Amino acid sequence: MTATLIDGKALSSKVENEVKERVEKLAERGVTPGLATVLVGENQASQMYIRLKHSACERVGIASKNVALPENCSEETLLSRIAKLNAQDDVHGILLQLPLPRPLDPRRAMMTIAAHKDVDGFHPQNMGALLLGAEGLVPCTPRGIIYALEQMGADLQGAEAVVVGHSNVVGKPLAAMLLNRNATVQVCHVFTKDLAAHTRGADILVVAAGVPGLIRADMVKDGACVFDVGINRVEGKTVGDVDFEAVKEKAAAITPVPGGVGPLTVSMLLSQTVWAAETACQRRA
Repeated sequence: MTATLIDGKALSSKVENEVKERVEKLAERGVTPGLATVLVGENQASQMYIRLKHSACERVGIASKNVALPENCSEETLLSRIAKLNAQDDVHGILLQLPLPRPLDPRRAMMTIAAHKDVDGFHPQNMGALLLGAEGLVPCTPRGIIYALEQMGADLQGAEAVVVGHSNVVGKPLAAMLLNRNATVQVCHVFTKDLAAHTRGADILVVAAGVPGLIRADMVKDGACVFDVGINRVEGKTVGDVDFEAVKEKAAAITPVPGGVGPLTVSMLLSQTVWAAETACQRRA
């Protein structure tokens, strides 16, 4: 058995088409969704991610702008710029590109973003709503994974799901989203004593550990659905946390790296920016 590839590029293209239609409906009401990104310093990877996000906005008709601040920016300046974006009616979504240079506090900066403009889904108010089962703006990578599962027709109710990695960006919010859909969820991390004992029982396995080749074929259940969130550079190549070539012979479906979860993350950012604009219109109605 060779696994079906979960084509993140194709799925993200579908999302972008849906987003374009929603943007056109907002245009009929005189509204253009707006996304503001905030970049502190000159981290090359962060600059690349910002360019990708702005390019995606252009494709679907979202107005976007970047607020670039110097490496030595003070926390007062950063928070002040975020507060100004909060007050702008033409800015519906605000994305703070992480990591921030030290000694800036990313948690304080994220909490300064208005919850209804937090299109990354990291504000405590949005995280709290997620845990209560009232999903609104949620972290984009978990939302992309859930979207892919839904598009595949996966039955999450009662499914055994294992998430490897317990970050606030992927692991914790994804576990909550799976629980909201009545999956049985285990979360593993660096302190898990026998990782393979958990992963072998997973119908749905999501790996976001940042360790290349962490998941081997003998750690995967026959017929499992595997999402590899890892992005690692090894000998000049981009690889995931899963031994792709070996695991694809055991799994029923698997995401490639690159071209799997990454494109979905960006498309979910677009969708959530439009959702924020739609919600703003409803508040004003």
